Amino acid sequence: MEHSGFDMLKLENQVCFPVYVLSKEIIRKYRPYLDEIGLTYTQYIAMMVLWEEKKVNVKELGQRLYLDSGTLTPLLKSLESKGFVKRTRSDKDERVLIVSITDRGMKLREEALKIPPKIAACLKLDSDEAVNFYGMLYKLIGGLTD
Repeated sequence: MEHSGFDMLKLENQVCFPVYVLSKEIIRKYRPYLDEIGLTYTQYIAMMVLWEEKKVNVKELGQRLYLDSGTLTPLLKSLESKGFVKRTRSDKDERVLIVSITDRGMKLREEALKIPPKIAACLKLDSDEAVNFYGMLYKLIGGLTD
């Protein structure tokens, strides 16, 4: 059904489509750089949290990354098998799983520091555009996750 000349089912009228394509293409740009350091994109964003926090419980990590435990558990097992993180039970509550970064995981950070400038160069936004775009994205995320 058309509403006032606006076809709601046309692909070019969907906000979600360019967001989907952008996400897919950005992750595609990351792939060769992440392959060099042995991470997938999802592992990379998990490591970003750990480089910042050093230690975090799995529930909080999932909330920060917008990932459920079904996605997070195999991701963390893989990172642990590579020696980048260690998973332990909390001393205070054994139901709580804590993820800590290892020395090897911290060393990986040095290699990862080379990646953001390479991705930024692909985006072709000046600094004002980048700040505005970032703000708009988080405004949209906030509206969808309230």
